[in-house]
Amino acid sequence: MTTSLTIPVSLLPEDGRFGSGPSKIRPEQVAALEAGGRTLLGTSHRQPPVKHLVASIREGLAAFFSMPDDYEIALGNGGASAFWEVACASLINRRAAFGCYGSFSRKFAQSAENAPFLETPVIYESEPGTCRVPDLTDDVDAYCWAHDETSTGVEAPIRRVPGSAEQGALTLIDATSAAGALRVDVRETDAYYFSPQKAFGADGGLWVAVLSPAAVERAESVERSAKLPGARRWVPPFLSLTTALSNSRKDQTLNTPAVATLIMMENQVRWLNDNGGMAWATARCAKSASLLYDWAERSDYATPFVKDPTIRSHSVVTVDLDDSVNAAQVVALLRENGIVDTFAYRKLGRNQLRVGVFPSVEPSDVAALTQCVDYVVEHL
Repeated sequence: MTTSLTIPVSLLPEDGRFGSGPSKIRPEQVAALEAGGRTLLGTSHRQPPVKHLVASIREGLAAFFSMPDDYEIALGNGGASAFWEVACASLINRRAAFGCYGSFSRKFAQSAENAPFLETPVIYESEPGTCRVPDLTDDVDAYCWAHDETSTGVEAPIRRVPGSAEQGALTLIDATSAAGALRVDVRETDAYYFSPQKAFGADGGLWVAVLSPAAVERAESVERSAKLPGARRWVPPFLSLTTALSNSRKDQTLNTPAVATLIMMENQVRWLNDNGGMAWATARCAKSASLLYDWAERSDYATPFVKDPTIRSHSVVTVDLDDSVNAAQVVALLRENGIVDTFAYRKLGRNQLRVGVFPSVEPSDVAALTQCVDYVVEHL
């Protein structure tokens, strides 16, 4: 077994970071962090300098998503996984329907299953590598699925379930590995939520949500009812969407945020908008993804894991390797040469590569990655 291998420098990418999250952080973001080190880091998040930073993020995201005037941007601590609990506490009234087609789309459903004040959710499930959006369901007040299933590289359509608006049901979309990389019309959603450690090139520990007026009204109603005598629901401040939103309107978070994350995210949002916004970012990601899918289609030892081309992700690409090629060994030898985080999602358990192609990743580096994989396999 080959345990060491030197890939020729001429084949290597300029930057070897291809993680599906945390993802590549651009040098300019690091420079912004250094520049803000003396004026922002270690200062209060409730004073003008940091509040101006949050305001810039909110305004930049509103522009990036072409957000309707009556929608709002809210921020909170804890990452997208914390928002699952926020949604259970503040947005799902009684019962939700979930599309489950991978580990992360399933986790939100599990949160709803475990919430003692919610009824058993309705689960629409399909195998990893496929996609399943919920159907119109009686007695449901929220429909939930992931725009991009990070564990499998599946991209789901984002449009309201026909008839759901007449039900008064909300559409809650996990956009953690999609926001900033995949096209979306946020008017088709009531909460389009994500963390900044993917396309927005920052660290985790923060959630961001694009909220419709219906979502705000639902949160206010649910939280009012939770205060009534005999109410079974408890909405702690950390999981209160109305509390998060009231703080966001003041350009701050309820609890102390990681200011470094805010600095890097603000720089990334400005970079995306300066280059052409969503149209530019999504085209760039699509180009990088196509380089990988086309390479895998031509290869005699690799094949795209997602068989249906219409749901292949343009932010997280998954490629199966032939059983004769040990993917773990390929990943290890790539890492030895400075090409990192190309491993498959651990719980999926496949002989597979998984590559993040978020906007910060240069398409030329993706092309170089395919050459390096070929070189490694040839020398195994």
